Order: sequence, then structure tokens, then C-alpha cells
Amino acid sequence: MKLSVILLAAGLSSRMGEDKLMMKYKGTSLMQHAINLLEAIDSYEKFVITTKRRTEKAKIAANIKVIINSDPSRGLSSSISLGVENATGTHYLFMAADQPKLTQGDMTELIDLSRKNNNKIVYPLLNGEPTIPSIFPVTLRDELLTLTGDRGGRIIREKYPKECLEFSPKNTGNLIDIDTKDTMSLLDTMSLLGDYNATNQY
Repeated sequence: MKLSVILLAAGLSSRMGEDKLMMKYKGTSLMQHAINLLEAIDSYEKFVITTKRRTEKAKIAANIKVIINSDPSRGLSSSISLGVENATGTHYLFMAADQPKLTQGDMTELIDLSRKNNNKIVYPLLNGEPTIPSIFPVTLRDELLTLTGDRGGRIIREKYPKECLEFSPKNTGNLIDIDTKDTMSLLDTMSLLGDYNATNQY
């Protein structure tokens, strides 16, 4: 298994009214949290798909290849395509840049499961709903490259349900993403995962 890890960090953050990935959680920007985690993952190769302005505000290790998405308005699929086009591994691990609670242990849990089921699309569940990070085998490369707009891997999962392996991770709460400004302040005070629902609204 040659794992190509692709950090998707070129979104426009239009719902936030400011650059979400430059917002700080525990004194560090969301972008830098994600890059630090990417650096720590044991993998074949690593990519960050982002914008030029964000690279100027982040510390990126030399073993991470930076790919600039010059037109992120085309949606999430444009970043997925850039990552897949450049990756040479046997599996693609897609990460988001707005899940600051994720740890190396969380990623190891996902990767270990994929190694044991290397022909499957492997992803965790949050409140019964599929979420990122997720791993796709290279056999689905062409399918990933046909994605358009702001759609991620959901359409592929729905097309190939027998190829999917979903699981409930040990630390489900670490999957929570920063979708609103309120989420940032709530991350450390939430005591019940039930406060978070599948629509990313509190």
C-alpha cells in the first residue's frame, strides 16, 4: 500500500465571512493544524492543495508537495482532481483543513483499517453520516477525476456501495469540523456528541 495523502485546503470559506483556515484554534491556525498533522502521517507521499496566499501564512515541511489551486471557485472537485492527477500511490487519503481536533492516532486507525481492506473506500461515520478523512483505492482514480462542482466522494460512494467500508472511530468527536464561528468556541466545551448533528449545525 503506497498512501498518497492529499490535504484539501483551497476552499473559499464563503459562509464564514473571512478566511476560515486562518482562524486560530488553541493559538494555531486551522491551516497549520492540518499541515502539522499531514507532516506527522506515515505515508508514501504528501500533498497540500491550497491557494498561494495561504502558503505565505503557513509553515510547510519540505516533504509536503504544494499544489496551487488557481481557481478554487470551481469547487471541491477541482482540488480533488489536482491531488489525484499528481499522486502516484496506490491509495488516496483525503483530509480536510477544518478538523483541528484530529490526531495522528485518529489517522492511524483509518489507515490500519484500509491496509486490511485495501480494495475498499474506507471512511468514518459521525452521527451515522459519512465524513472525511477518507481513503479511496487507485482503482477509482478515473471516477475521482470526473467529479465536478463542489461535490466530494459521496457520489462515488453511492455509485459503488459494495466497495464501501464505514466505521465508527474510537474518538468520534475529533471528526467535528469548523463550519461556523460558533463551532470554534464550542469545541472545547461540548460534553455530548449529540449536540452535533449531520447538518453541521448546533
